[in-house]
Amino acid sequence: MTTSSPTESPDTPVAAFPETTGRTKGYEKRAVDAFLRRAKAAFDNPDDPQTALTSADVRSVAFPLVRRGYAIASVDAALGRIEDAFAVRERQAVVTRAGAREWVGRTKQTAQIVLDRLSRPRGRRFDRVSVMRYGYRIDEVDLVADKIARYLETGEPVTVEQVRGVAFRMQRGGYRETQVDAVLDAVVEVMLAVA
Repeated sequence: MTTSSPTESPDTPVAAFPETTGRTKGYEKRAVDAFLRRAKAAFDNPDDPQTALTSADVRSVAFPLVRRGYAIASVDAALGRIEDAFAVRERQAVVTRAGAREWVGRTKQTAQIVLDRLSRPRGRRFDRVSVMRYGYRIDEVDLVADKIARYLETGEPVTVEQVRGVAFRMQRGGYRETQVDAVLDAVVEVMLAVA
């Protein structure tokens, strides 16, 4: 992330991301640049409550999609690196304040909650939306859930990038998106905690 000098306006780009072309949509540039400025301020001033930001905030940020926006994959990759940096800082803060045992305990607890959810029978791991609404495709979510469960139980290789990049098709009566997304976020937290 590049720094912005006091003389730069809020419209000055923060980072050089490729732009989308044609009909392909990308992230709205001003929204991305504003968030990157906020993230830089938060990282540079971790004790300032006005600029407070966490790895979870970085993970959950969303931007409007527009034509001639920033290429989604490039921004997402940068956000992944920023999230990693905040997660390392958060881990160090907890270990310094409460000790490594506290950090490990929190991580184990989160991992167990996720594993308990993913150990439910296929097709019943998450709430389902009504048949009149669309949710995540059940078979695809269950396939990913099985892989994550094996990662948590046996250490089967899965990367943070794979979890961050997972996408599901939609189906009527599918799994409730917010629940699935919350579990995937928790998995990323666990993976960053043990990295």
